[in-house]
Amino acid sequence: MEGLSPLYRRVAGIDVHKMLHVVTLIIEEPDGTIKQQSREFGGFKRDCCALTTWLLESNVELVVMESTGIYWKSLYAHLERAGIQAWVVNAHFVKHVPGRKTDMNDSQWLAVLARFGLVRGSFIPPQDLRELRLVSRYRRKLTAMRASEINRLHKILDDGGIKLGGVVSDINGLSARAMVTGLIEGRSITALLDMARGRLKLRRDDLQAALDGELSARHRLVLEHIHEHIEILEHSLAELDAYILAAMAPYQWAHRLLQTIPGIDQIASALILIEIGDDMTRFGSADRLAAWAALCPGNNESAGKRKSARIGKGSSVIRYIMCECANSAWKTKSSLAAKYRSLMVHKTHKTAIIALAHKMMRLIFLLLTRKVAYHDPQIDYEAISAKKNAPRWIKQLKVIGQWPNNASTSATT
Repeated sequence: MEGLSPLYRRVAGIDVHKMLHVVTLIIEEPDGTIKQQSREFGGFKRDCCALTTWLLESNVELVVMESTGIYWKSLYAHLERAGIQAWVVNAHFVKHVPGRKTDMNDSQWLAVLARFGLVRGSFIPPQDLRELRLVSRYRRKLTAMRASEINRLHKILDDGGIKLGGVVSDINGLSARAMVTGLIEGRSITALLDMARGRLKLRRDDLQAALDGELSARHRLVLEHIHEHIEILEHSLAELDAYILAAMAPYQWAHRLLQTIPGIDQIASALILIEIGDDMTRFGSADRLAAWAALCPGNNESAGKRKSARIGKGSSVIRYIMCECANSAWKTKSSLAAKYRSLMVHKTHKTAIIALAHKMMRLIFLLLTRKVAYHDPQIDYEAISAKKNAPRWIKQLKVIGQWPNNASTSATT
């Protein structure tokens, strides 16, 4: 690192493994001499405490470790409680810094990069949100399991000739669940038809045909287990939702603000805050937040030619949440829905959802930064899209001979 001035005089790099932590300490003495020392520690609590004590005794200014797996989390918590400034850095960026020597171990290289300020710490939420992430991500797993079980329910019914999924809009709805329970109990078709509610009563003939199948005892056995499992999962999800909403008390102002955006409800607002927090100064700008959330289009241009603009890597969890919110937002009567319709002129549904999620992510940054509720500006995105694309459409119509010669471009636009 010749020619660079160090930003930190006392730094440590940690190569984190499951049961081994290799620590390299680099200290610059007042006379300019460099002292380097490496030690190994185990992965147990006592070892992490010993590591923390050694760093405190050495008056370390900064500790840097790679974000490999989940093994850094416990050690980071120990350093945080001790008041030691610790950065978790992306291994991808560390490996691409030029100058690494083949005989230099990982902990030493991390310490060298930290000393000269050549690495940037990743976003690590406060302890409260880190622990809430355990709850929210477990909730996501349960949601996926419920969806899988509902799909399995569809397959078992179809295997027995029951076409209920082709008549009802939601096989897990109130009427459909009652009918499935009746099928498991072996009730007659007439009794099952009486379980229909709402508009489903008007489709009595279709329901009768859909319920006329041949379920064996083994079909009913599997259906019973699936039905019970779905109920257990929904009970667990209800408990987790209640816990998550109660945990939003310290972030109530932000929780309410996010719900003013179309497509974001109570649970979605809580899940977003758990992932990004309520302090946007950690990200600095809406662009960086969108990039961190893996919603920012790629910037790949060379020699004046624009190449693939696929989104980069980032937090897949927040991207999943935002895409769900975008799927809800485009169905509302808002400018976000108009934005979606304008994008669908020349994009696929999935691409439009990513673009809408990107816009919503930037809105979230603005709301949390300015601490103001969302006000729909009623922007006519469809008119903007038509104005932008009309010349191209007219040109294409003229090529295929479908544009009248006496029509004026301005009048049509």
